Amino acid sequence: MSTERNRYTEFRPRWYRPKMSTWWWLKRWSSLAFILRELSSIFIAWFIYFFLRLVHALGRGDAAYREFLAWAASPGIVVLNGITFAFVLFHAVTWFNLAPQAMVVHLGGKRLPGALIAGANYAAWVVATALVLWIVSR
Repeated sequence: MSTERNRYTEFRPRWYRPKMSTWWWLKRWSSLAFILRELSSIFIAWFIYFFLRLVHALGRGDAAYREFLAWAASPGIVVLNGITFAFVLFHAVTWFNLAPQAMVVHLGGKRLPGALIAGANYAAWVVATALVLWIVSR
């Protein structure tokens, strides 16, 4: 005897999923920094493309190099390169700050402090920048 109350039905509970705003990442600096760091990779790719195009123009001779310089001096490219420079700096600084978590260095059986690892990265950056400035200004 089958009654309405004895009939088998599959019960599938709904998961509790709170509504999340599309802009959730704007509420905390760490989330915003994470998103900006991920976004910075697009500008890193642009920098690589720009640099390779410069090297290609240098390899093709004086006329191609002058054509590249004229293209690079256009207002849109100058603005894009300014934004790219800011994102490259942000990318480098955030990576140097994350380096102690990304690489654990042991010396003499002891772990080096994170500040020493980050400081070594910043010091190497300063030395490399000074070397490039010295080469360019000669």
